Amino acid sequence: MKSTIKKQQGFTLIELMIVVAIIGILAAIALPAYQTYTNKARFSEVVAATGGVKTSIEVCGQTLATDATFGTICGTAGTNGVVSVGTASGYVTSVDVSASGARGVVVTAEGANEVLNTNYILNGAMTNGQVVWTLDAASECIANGWCSDPR
Repeated sequence: MKSTIKKQQGFTLIELMIVVAIIGILAAIALPAYQTYTNKARFSEVVAATGGVKTSIEVCGQTLATDATFGTICGTAGTNGVVSVGTASGYVTSVDVSASGARGVVVTAEGANEVLNTNYILNGAMTNGQVVWTLDAASECIANGWCSDPR
């Protein structure tokens, strides 16, 4: 008698189901991470839009103000060389400057489109002739993981 041995051709159903399950799990993990990454990249335009405003405030502080008068002199956009940015790009709604008492300045940037209504708030204080910027705890971008302290 001849014995016939069949060779396996193709994959079994359980093998295909396992592969599909693994791909599904990887996609479920990778997609949210990718979305966070892309939103963080988009929000970097909001952070970058504050650069010109911060520079003009620092120049104002160095040339016109003292530690005690910094917020009063440099805390208003449109005065003493301090600029305010309107729509800077597709992801930035505005960048505004306001005084925070006589010694401080607040720079608020607002996101647009995919980063809509997410703000980035910096507090500037002049200490020994130098402006030190800190990220305000009220910044909505912190909870999203899109920004970090500028120091």
